Amino acid sequence: MRIGVLAKAAGVSVPTVRYYESIGLLTRPARQGGQRVYSTEDVKALSLIRHCRDLDFSLDEISDILASVQRRLPCSETKASAERHLRSIRKKIAELCALEATVAALVSGCETTCSGSAAPDCVILQPGQPCCG
Repeated sequence: MRIGVLAKAAGVSVPTVRYYESIGLLTRPARQGGQRVYSTEDVKALSLIRHCRDLDFSLDEISDILASVQRRLPCSETKASAERHLRSIRKKIAELCALEATVAALVSGCETTCSGSAAPDCVILQPGQPCCG
């Protein structure tokens, strides 16, 4: 199949297919008459890449997952990758919660101390205001 058919089958764009080839996530296909020719295995690999991207795995993590699939490693390898990814997600959530609390406090402070003042006087913009860290 041609690149456009592959892209459509996997739900990605043609430039995305080319990009994944350029960084080595997809193997470069054989060419026939100067055009790339893909197989159903390429559709499976590209669909897996897309699924992993939907789960917010990094490209490096996806590369490791693809290698595990291609080498038919035990599922425990993929589970370990997913557990590391889950820890990372939970850390980001905690950081975002702290950031949300800080911004909410600044907004509340603005409402009670400087609402209606000129923007440069706003408590939100004052250096030294507590921030998450």
